[in-house]
Amino acid sequence: MALLVILVLASMAQVSYCGGAAIDYGKALSKSILFLEAQRSGVLPGNQRVAWRANSGLLDGKANGVDLTGGYYDAGDNVKFGLPMAFTVTMMAWSVLEYGEQMGAAGELGHAVEAIKWGTDYFVKAHPEANVLYGEVGDGDTDHNCWQRPEDMTTSRQAYRLDAQHPGSDLAGETAAAMATASLVFRRSNPGYANQLLQHSKQLFDFADKYRGRYDVSIPVARSYYGSVSGYGVSKLSSDDKMNILWRHILFWSTSNSCVMSMQDELLWAAAWLFQATADGKYLDYLANNADALGGTGWSTGQFGWDIKYPGVQVLAAKILLQGKAGAHGAVLRRYRQKADFFACSCLGKQGGSGDVQRTPGGLMYHQRWNNLQFVTSASFLLAAYSDSLAAASGAAVQCSSGAAAPSELLAFAKSQVDYILGSNPRGTSYMVGYGYTYPQEAHHRGASIVSFKSNPAFVSCHDGYSSWYGRKGSNPNLLDGAIVGGPDEHDDFADERNNYQQTEATTYNSAPFMGVLARLAAGHGGRGRFGRSFPDELATAATERDNKTSVLPAADDGKHASPVAIEQNATRSWTEKGRTYRRYAVTVTNRSASKTVHELHIGIAKLYGPVWGLDKARYGYVLPGAAPSVPAGGSVMFVYVHAAPPANVWVTGYKLV
Repeated sequence: MALLVILVLASMAQVSYCGGAAIDYGKALSKSILFLEAQRSGVLPGNQRVAWRANSGLLDGKANGVDLTGGYYDAGDNVKFGLPMAFTVTMMAWSVLEYGEQMGAAGELGHAVEAIKWGTDYFVKAHPEANVLYGEVGDGDTDHNCWQRPEDMTTSRQAYRLDAQHPGSDLAGETAAAMATASLVFRRSNPGYANQLLQHSKQLFDFADKYRGRYDVSIPVARSYYGSVSGYGVSKLSSDDKMNILWRHILFWSTSNSCVMSMQDELLWAAAWLFQATADGKYLDYLANNADALGGTGWSTGQFGWDIKYPGVQVLAAKILLQGKAGAHGAVLRRYRQKADFFACSCLGKQGGSGDVQRTPGGLMYHQRWNNLQFVTSASFLLAAYSDSLAAASGAAVQCSSGAAAPSELLAFAKSQVDYILGSNPRGTSYMVGYGYTYPQEAHHRGASIVSFKSNPAFVSCHDGYSSWYGRKGSNPNLLDGAIVGGPDEHDDFADERNNYQQTEATTYNSAPFMGVLARLAAGHGGRGRFGRSFPDELATAATERDNKTSVLPAADDGKHASPVAIEQNATRSWTEKGRTYRRYAVTVTNRSASKTVHELHIGIAKLYGPVWGLDKARYGYVLPGAAPSVPAGGSVMFVYVHAAPPANVWVTGYKLV
């Protein structure tokens, strides 16, 4: 009987159940990698498995005198956007580093490594000189006015580049991260290629750090589609959508220096991966010495994606700490870890107040109506990876405002999100095309929605694509197998219609992190990640106390606390009017650092039912008044508010310490 129980538990570890139907994580893993083959540009290889695709973009870069064939189309269009492509490759590589052994057991490691190399081969071409990086081929404006197979493209294929006069620290930094991470994947199996990638990565990091600037200023055609504003995930949104999403869901924003802020996370992200790839202490020094100035230990968010890397940086830093590799930087890395805990607690719903990520009635994390699942797949991977790192460190727990969370709780929550995506949801719908009994049939995707070039090579014009195929009712003629679409809205509702691009368009960066967490779940209880401990052989914030009188957030810059900024509230006056007791609260914000100045301080206030004086309302919270407000070392500022209620919840959303 005991043996039977063990066997049953072992088999259950690899599947979950929804309405009696088993969820096969291994099958979903296979399909998630397959989707990336449908997104390939260039000359397709002989082992291409998505048979309805053919060669495309064969003249990319020619007008610029450089070969830019290859790479990936980002979504349902035919543009090669550099920033989301680089994030896709970084997350595919991290997935392999973390769970490559599990992918090997599922028979998918070779396919995953090929998918990574398809991206890095392109990046090598796109980086022909130390301080030159081609960041985009094609443009969204002409492409979105055309519904055409990639094999028929007649839209602009102009290439756009970054250089010393036209910098892009965010894009160069993310590409550096992708190549550093990928170099680890190829370190044993192809050391020459790994060295090549590492050389490109180092040059790109130096370029990103030396020539500071935002890539969508240098490449303005990218701004409406993948604008770099660190954390808002506002690709392809109207201005009204952007404002609504940012106000509801984003936990930080730098109003006084958004151009600088937008590239800070990528610089830290690249440095973290270069340290992992090289073990060179100068990159760890960079990560630690710039933790305050670049916001790594100052910003808290529950969102991780192609434009917001802070949680990824924070988890990587926490992993370095947990593995005993912090060296002299233990204090700073502990502060990074506290922010990693904030991310995990926010996802779990244990942070409290407005720090928790919203959920749908069915339990799905919800950030925005346009492609919400991009944040769910990324968060699920990050939670799984962090869970395994904590478990390996003798089961260290995450510290949340409402109490500790064990590593198993992180993994269980990640699994719940994966299960929802694969069909365990109120609609019983799988949001992975081709998986399950009910899945999207009308994905918003040019190539999938038009008859295959191989079946009918007759030219399809932009106009013909719209008139004959875009508005056509019924399933797409080509199965976009493995694609993760945008997903349901905040009410768990979903409309499977081709023109409903907010919900039915799929992207590469939805799938890349999903690969990793699917491999983890497919392996069951024995599938703990190995990155940072050993490689597979085949791969060469303490809780804030609040009461009716005083609220204090202790802090110091010795690394023992989450922030050098302290907040203290006191009720200084009360009176009764029309049967209600009003109180005046004075809030003192103190910079406890001994030598550094707090800049760009952002204050969050929840449960406020009256006016506030001494702060300016910003788009995403409150800031100190003035053009360039700051709090010097040892200094304090004060604001007051009045309402007929207990003290409001007041916290530090973000800051820079310089």
